[in-house]
Amino acid sequence: MNPDIPLIDLRLLRLLDTLHSTRSVTRTAELLGQSQPTISIGLGRLREQLGDPLFVRTPQGMQPTPRTEALIGTVREVLDGLRRLSEAQAGFDPATARRSFRIFMTDASHITLLPRLFTHVRALAPQVQLEAAALHPGIAQALESGEADLALGLIPRLDAGFFQQALFIQDWVCLANARHPRLQGRLTLAQYRREAHVGIVSGTGQLLLEKAMAERGVERQISLKLPGFLGLSAILSTTDLLATLPRHIGETLARSAGLQVLPCPVPIPTFVVKQHWHARFQHDPANRWLRGVCAELFMDTTRVMSAHDTEVPR
Repeated sequence: MNPDIPLIDLRLLRLLDTLHSTRSVTRTAELLGQSQPTISIGLGRLREQLGDPLFVRTPQGMQPTPRTEALIGTVREVLDGLRRLSEAQAGFDPATARRSFRIFMTDASHITLLPRLFTHVRALAPQVQLEAAALHPGIAQALESGEADLALGLIPRLDAGFFQQALFIQDWVCLANARHPRLQGRLTLAQYRREAHVGIVSGTGQLLLEKAMAERGVERQISLKLPGFLGLSAILSTTDLLATLPRHIGETLARSAGLQVLPCPVPIPTFVVKQHWHARFQHDPANRWLRGVCAELFMDTTRVMSAHDTEVPR
């Protein structure tokens, strides 16, 4: 070993890794459980030891310098190696674990998956906290840095470069008031065209829906637009509007609000709901435990081919 090369504190390596992922001193302080002044002091020490500014403050956040970009891969290899070393010595005991899991979820998953997941985790790991996070453009970086542990739902942007496991296949249904004056148990294409609809304007599944409608020349009469599923069941139970949505969320809302579920007369492609995680945490005992819980609760082995359940990042 060259005695002239300074040894860098492991905590400073974690600081560098986290700040590179978050681009925020405030968020880095929160994730590392330290104050912002402590993070600033640590960054100053890193700058002095490495002879580079490392990060430059911009309107878009703390942007890494070329020197940081050249170092970050090696830094993460070191941290991953140390993580694997500690994992070999200690596993994950849910009964005694005191930690939090942050999971990105689609709007529908908050309603369909989260209640069962929380109940199960609370029973097995009473001191573990769950945090459900909404999807955002930085989801890939958050999974890579460890800011988040899993992502659940239809999330096409994570189909490449991440480990993923298929959980279940979704088809489409229509929801309506159980006392709808014109729809009772069946729904024809002609009726579908005539009825007034609620349109959900966000969500990855809605892109499939809109594309299928356009390809088949079906134009819905949208009377109300909603940003998500919150409030949808209340609207449907008090009006004669119709909604088209994935079966899992549709049947969940129907049970809670007494709505009728109707077959959708327009062929819409099915899609697969998956859980996604980064390769850095493939062998992490806590992450593996959480993935196992999700698979146990949600995997439909009758409809998802086991040979294709898990894919290695490409």
